[in-house]
Amino acid sequence: MSFTDDVLILGRGIAGAVLAETLRLRGLMVHVFDRKRAGNASMAAAGVVNPVVLRRDVPSWRAAELLPIAEAFYTAMEQRHARSFWHPLELVKLFPTPKEADQWQRAMRDPGTAPFITQKPQPEIETVSVLAPHGHGTVTRSAWLDVPAMLDAQREALLKDAALSEIDITQGDIMCGADRVRIGDRSARWLVRCEGAFAAVEGLVPVKGEGLTVRIPGLRLTRMVHRGVFLLPTPALGTDVYRVGATFKWDHVWEGPTEEGRTWLLERIARITSLPVEVLDHWSGVRPASRDRRPILGVTGPHEAVFNGLGSRGVLLAPWCAAHLADHLFSGGTLDPEVELQRAP
Repeated sequence: MSFTDDVLILGRGIAGAVLAETLRLRGLMVHVFDRKRAGNASMAAAGVVNPVVLRRDVPSWRAAELLPIAEAFYTAMEQRHARSFWHPLELVKLFPTPKEADQWQRAMRDPGTAPFITQKPQPEIETVSVLAPHGHGTVTRSAWLDVPAMLDAQREALLKDAALSEIDITQGDIMCGADRVRIGDRSARWLVRCEGAFAAVEGLVPVKGEGLTVRIPGLRLTRMVHRGVFLLPTPALGTDVYRVGATFKWDHVWEGPTEEGRTWLLERIARITSLPVEVLDHWSGVRPASRDRRPILGVTGPHEAVFNGLGSRGVLLAPWCAAHLADHLFSGGTLDPEVELQRAP
């Protein structure tokens, strides 16, 4: 059979970008269709990679398996594109009460959590500028991915290879035949929908997250800090500039940044530091979460599949999910029942 491509991909957020990279590495021909829209989560994402659920101080889903896969994927991608966007960076959790401090001590004794966390001196945290009344703990195996830089690097490569069309695609543009799927003059064996929160997928729950870019003169942090929200130093944007986030809202998700969200975030920053805060930017994005907080992968038709539901941990989840879906579509691999589209609710 004669096709222009092996796979057509709709959407190039974290899911679509990582899937395209994964398939191209396997020698497959890929064409991506993507037009950035307001509310796109990947363009607003801070890219924090944290293997610990800080509310309970337990590992996130399959963290021990997924973290080394993600680190290897993004560092190798850096080398291929001659760009820097993966940055290992400790995350310091501040304890507001003795209860949180005790919970951290128990977590350090748990064999599942212990590989990711510790308690050690953090001189830049132990100042009058940072409010940590009951101490702090450190997530040692955290990082952040400069998502816009990664997407820009890949965009250049795709455009160079004529593998990216930055146009809107509607359902009427997609033609499914007996042996192929076609969009315009591109045809392939598979179409994979990576449309994020814009998609209509069973089990998908769009969740809005708002965040701020702020300047806090004199804070001088070089590590991420978390107390209710994360504070991520972004020196590329200027001295003492930080990204702050994020809110979680399940209704009115497409309304964009709100005064309510701004106020909530500033109140959380005030619990981290008493220094004055200058707001430089207020942003929002809609995350493609799922009801059970697991990725959504699977075949939806004779020539169609879906890759969605990455939620707030998309950077960590995407490399494993992309390889898992590729194995299913091209090597006959069985999908893990925890991520399979047709799983029980």
